[in-house]
Amino acid sequence: MNDVWGAMSDPTRRKILALLRKNNMTAGEIADNFTMTKPSISHHLNILKQAELVDAEKKGQQIEYSINTTVLQDILGYVADLANKRGE
Repeated sequence: MNDVWGAMSDPTRRKILALLRKNNMTAGEIADNFTMTKPSISHHLNILKQAELVDAEKKGQQIEYSINTTVLQDILGYVADLANKRGE
């Protein structure tokens, strides 16, 4: 779970997740939304993959990224449990 919090602590990675929430995208399509280099975007995508927040599927010559909803549901459940315990 520490990988998840670390991955989500960066504003660039949060923006990538927000973009992927709308549509699956390739790394190039994601990079078009930033003013940083493609290797920097690749670094952020690797961190998100290691935290299992995104899935990567090879389609022809490109890799398409999507949100891993299972991990996000687990995180939301964890946060909801914390909120419930606080309110008890």
